[in-house]
Amino acid sequence: MQDIINNLPKLAKDKHKENKTFFAKLKKKPPKQLDYIMQDLHDEEFKKTDCLECANCCKTTGPLFTSKDIERISKHFKLKPQQFTEQFLRLDEDNDYVLQSVPCTFLGSDNYCAIYDVRPKACREFPHTNRKKFQQITNLTLKNVAICPAAFNIVEEMKKNIQ
Repeated sequence: MQDIINNLPKLAKDKHKENKTFFAKLKKKPPKQLDYIMQDLHDEEFKKTDCLECANCCKTTGPLFTSKDIERISKHFKLKPQQFTEQFLRLDEDNDYVLQSVPCTFLGSDNYCAIYDVRPKACREFPHTNRKKFQQITNLTLKNVAICPAAFNIVEEMKKNIQ
C-alpha cells in the first residue's frame, strides 16, 4: 500500500489534464444517472479498499470543522467548545476551523481514529465520491485523487463508464 501512496501524487499529476478535461465535459452535460453511477463506483471500490491500510487523508490533510463538529467532539472530550478549539484547531485563510497540524492529532499509529464515532462531517464523507450532484465537486475530486488511492481508482473507472 505504501508504494501506491508514494506514487499517487505523480500518477495524479500525470492524469490531471485528462481528468480536468473529462470533468469540464461532465459539468456541462452530466449524465442523468450520474449520482447512481457514482454510488455504484464508490461502493465497488470500497469493497476492495481498506482505509485502515492507508489513512493517507488523515496523514496529509486536515478536515474543516463545522460548528456542529466542534460541539459534538468537544462534548465527547467533556470540554467546552472554546477549550477544544483552542487546544486542537486554528482558523485558516478562509476563516474555517482546521487542525493545528497534520497528521491528524486523533490518528493512532495503527491508523485508527480516536474520535471515529464523532469525527467531523468532512472525514465521514471523504473522499466525497458518492456525493449527490458529484459534478459540482470536481475541483475537490481533482485534489483528492492525489491523496486517496480509492478516489483515484473511482475516477479512472468513471472515465471508462461515462463517455
